[in-house]
Amino acid sequence: MLNVGRLRVLRELHLRGTLAAVAEALVYTPSAVSQQLSQLEREVGVPLLERVGRGVRLTDAALTLVGHTEAVLTRLEAAEADLAASQPTVQGVLRVALFQSVVLELAPPTLTLLDERHPLLQVELVQRDEDLATSGMLAQEFDVVLGEEFPGRPHPIRPDVHREDLLRDSLMLALPAHGRWAGLPPALKELSDAPWALDPADTAMGAWSRDICRAAGFEPIVRFDTPDPLLQAHLVRTGHAVALMPSMLASRHLAGTRLEALPDDPHRMLYTATRTGRIGHPAVQAFREAIAEVAQSHRMNS
Repeated sequence: MLNVGRLRVLRELHLRGTLAAVAEALVYTPSAVSQQLSQLEREVGVPLLERVGRGVRLTDAALTLVGHTEAVLTRLEAAEADLAASQPTVQGVLRVALFQSVVLELAPPTLTLLDERHPLLQVELVQRDEDLATSGMLAQEFDVVLGEEFPGRPHPIRPDVHREDLLRDSLMLALPAHGRWAGLPPALKELSDAPWALDPADTAMGAWSRDICRAAGFEPIVRFDTPDPLLQAHLVRTGHAVALMPSMLASRHLAGTRLEALPDDPHRMLYTATRTGRIGHPAVQAFREAIAEVAQSHRMNS
């Protein structure tokens, strides 16, 4: 019978790409990773890796084996979830990856609810950009990911990931209330000469922001390239920039700015995602229920 531990090493290589990354993730030495993979090759009797330059690539046989490994790990996680559900209390450690605007607005009241309802559950929050969060979830570093999907940029559907939509959050134009840029009309095409504070181009928000400016006929002058929405808001508030901001931050963090709706009311969709095998785990269910309640309250109060 194939060894599940060695199968997981192969899957980690598929997800992470290099032996060094696998070694770091699993707290092995690179030589130990190589030994595990060599042993797996002997067990299955077919080549699993081929050299490509200074690295390695999985063969077609290895990719087939990875697919079966995914199914095995999903069933094992479902078994763990069933055992946890048989216990009288929700307990243990739940690792959640999320981004800053959710940390600011939704995470604190969610943690408060969970502390009240499930005092034995320990929730660990890790701030990550979405690509790293998703890859980390697939590699079992995180149990739940809070993601965001932007207009025209749908996320691929994966059979090993279960998604639940959480909150529809409008995206708005933030202008200074005073200073040189305060009197500008809200039309994006009138802001081609303005200094912008935008998320980096390789992030979902940053890519969407540049897309919408280009659709209005100009390339934004990005004077402030930062993923920090509070810094962006401060730069707008002090008259040094204009920005595109999620409305979820408006009530408490965008005072002193002028918010304008964008044509067609573009919005991001916030959602939670977990591995398919974790759907029934009590800790995952408790977290999803709590943050859904917080999101509903935020929706009603905004």
